[in-house]
Amino acid sequence: MRTIKDIITFVETFAPLDSAMEFDNVGLLVGSESTKVNKTLIALDITDEVIDEAEQIGARLIISHHPVIFDPLKSIDENSAVYKLINKGIAALCLHTNLDLSPTFGVNTCLAEAVEVKNGAFIEGECLYIGELDKAICNREFAENVKSALNCKGLRYTFGDKTVKRVAICSGSGGDMAPLACENGADVLLTGEIKHHEILDANHLGIAVIDAGHFKTEDIVIEPLREKLGDKLGDVEFIRSVNCTDKVEYL
Repeated sequence: MRTIKDIITFVETFAPLDSAMEFDNVGLLVGSESTKVNKTLIALDITDEVIDEAEQIGARLIISHHPVIFDPLKSIDENSAVYKLINKGIAALCLHTNLDLSPTFGVNTCLAEAVEVKNGAFIEGECLYIGELDKAICNREFAENVKSALNCKGLRYTFGDKTVKRVAICSGSGGDMAPLACENGADVLLTGEIKHHEILDANHLGIAVIDAGHFKTEDIVIEPLREKLGDKLGDVEFIRSVNCTDKVEYL
């Protein structure tokens, strides 16, 4: 039977743990590499609902994007996710900025593929991925394509009539990337979270913005990751969580 170490070894081939940003906390954060697994649950976040789901299906490992331990722990409350994982004997492997920054397979490359942005590459040393659409279209049309591709119930965008072809992508919280995207010739920045003053900065620079939501711009990697792991490690059943959601609704 496969061990968690086998899964980590494969992950290292496309999203090495040591490629994560300095502030981050990635890797096996709960559990032991020697743990044998035949079922693994994959989710963007490790929430109470996700832990319960893992227990119900008999998964001894959860692979998540966001780290279940980020800031130093001073105590472990019985209602915390970490306590519940330990109590239920479920390990946690967290792939965060190492998966964001992967140039071959990761969150931003999967997001680019979903919205048909091609020939992309990262700006060196930055979590900003830039590619191009096959043809120039107005930003409203591109925003509509993003909404459909990510199955968004709603999104925000600026400069609807602006023609866009060169696209900058920063999944999750990437609103501060607008100036760098502009410097590198992007017509639009697609991200999942942008603050008011960052929108004003982007407006001043003349670069369009699409804010599709943090969850939607990152959850796009979960199914491709499940398929990639399953193709390589076929004797482990990798299951996408059905209970992982940000619970956001739109009026």
